[in-house]
Amino acid sequence: MHTSFKPRLYVFAKAPRLGQVKTRLAATINNVQARRVYKQLCTITLRKARAPCWQTHLLVSPDDCLNQSFGGLWANTLPRQAQGDGNLDARLARAFTQKGRVIVIGTDTPHIKTHHIQQGFKALQTHKAVIGPSYDGGFWLLGLNAPAPLCLFENIRWSHSQTLCDLTYNLQTYLTAH
Repeated sequence: MHTSFKPRLYVFAKAPRLGQVKTRLAATINNVQARRVYKQLCTITLRKARAPCWQTHLLVSPDDCLNQSFGGLWANTLPRQAQGDGNLDARLARAFTQKGRVIVIGTDTPHIKTHHIQQGFKALQTHKAVIGPSYDGGFWLLGLNAPAPLCLFENIRWSHSQTLCDLTYNLQTYLTAH
């Protein structure tokens, strides 16, 4: 399923506000150190997320941070959109509303390489979905030939050892029916 639209990579980015990023990590190291780690991860990921063969966009949260760069952490040259209201289900579904090949990643994927994203887009030329599974039972990359319905993201246990299983089940159920 190849489309003539230039593929889009959406990077889900959270404003690096003290006490609001890497909160589980902060419980063990403190909020200042957790924010420092987040900013480092974000810098590394955004550097690897840009390439001329796809469009990279930041999906930012909270929405009032749309025009901020946080000292250059978010490059002013990157197009931005607000993630919008709602839980992760709704915010992910909004990322997949446009027609064409779409991949989403978070800002905490420092081991990602540009060629991983390129392989994901290539796979979407012949497949309806691509997933980069993670060791903790989640995923670090999700690609779909969009648009995709909200039901793909419902009833998923986020930040859980079964996140990938839940997502895979939803994908298989939806793709089998369509």
